[in-house]
Amino acid sequence: MVTIEALEKALNKNEIQSIYVLYGEELYLLETNFKKIKKAFGEIVKGINYIEIDDSNLDQLIQDIQTPAFGYNKKLIVVKNTGIFKREVKKKGIAFVNTRDKICEYFATNAKDIKQDNIIVFIEEDVDKTKMLSTIEEIGGIVCNFEYQKPNQIASRINSICKAYNVEITPDTINYFIECVGVNMQNVINEIRKQIEYVGENGKITKETIDLLVIKQIEGIIFDLTDNLGKKNIKSALQVLNNLLYAKEPIQKILITLYNHFKKLYMVKLSVKYNEDVVQSLNLKPNQMFLVNKYKAQSNFFKEQELKAILQELINLDKNYKIGLIDINIGLESILCKYCS
Repeated sequence: MVTIEALEKALNKNEIQSIYVLYGEELYLLETNFKKIKKAFGEIVKGINYIEIDDSNLDQLIQDIQTPAFGYNKKLIVVKNTGIFKREVKKKGIAFVNTRDKICEYFATNAKDIKQDNIIVFIEEDVDKTKMLSTIEEIGGIVCNFEYQKPNQIASRINSICKAYNVEITPDTINYFIECVGVNMQNVINEIRKQIEYVGENGKITKETIDLLVIKQIEGIIFDLTDNLGKKNIKSALQVLNNLLYAKEPIQKILITLYNHFKKLYMVKLSVKYNEDVVQSLNLKPNQMFLVNKYKAQSNFFKEQELKAILQELINLDKNYKIGLIDINIGLESILCKYCS
């Protein structure tokens, strides 16, 4: 298993290997690195030295590997979203299982020939530690998990981009930017480009320019709403809610996100009370560790019984809305007003 950074470093030098398994939820970085592999490979002629395989023609993979790349030294074969590295394959049937096992055996016994004439890239949403994956690793294949980056890794990327355009941004501003846009690199890249274009060369990105231009993720907006709620600022709390509705966020999604947020604050309150690990209680991923202090700070705005009551009120609102006893917008505004008073 190699890191994203190690893979990028090699590909930036046009150093490509013969077999790759690229998977994970960070699709922007995955696709970016796959493009680097294609660029390093060189000229591509589809059907001749560039072959695409999916779950509909997976049984052709061995034949395509064995077929010469007429007029070219090697073929680039892309095997995408087949589920070949998953344990649970019952729905795919016995034919798929037989094909997968045959491919696994072929790779194990013909590694040298495969590498000599092909560059093979497996791209999957997720993989399990199966015999197929172990075989790829044993024959020297590169396996890379494109999980969402941690805030410090995203901060490093933002710094590099800003420096390339002679734009200033402080560490605190970067942290605020990440809190607003989240850890999805596609969102990060889109939003930092807007900032750079707005402030221009030798300009400076600030909290004010971020608030002016950034399209915040709903989770970040819920943090803003809860801050205003905790500080008893009813006008700002309602303004945040109205902005979400104006942006055409479904009211049901807002209700669910708000409920989940207050549930986390309640869990933080209990974890602190009983001296339990907050990270474990919230089941946070490594790239979400920066949220711990934010959750703790917001939980301090409320008493334990208040958080419990808010959760029950949101549950009651959902129930009463479904049976037509209350308008969901009015009900949500009423709850906000009650706990801002």
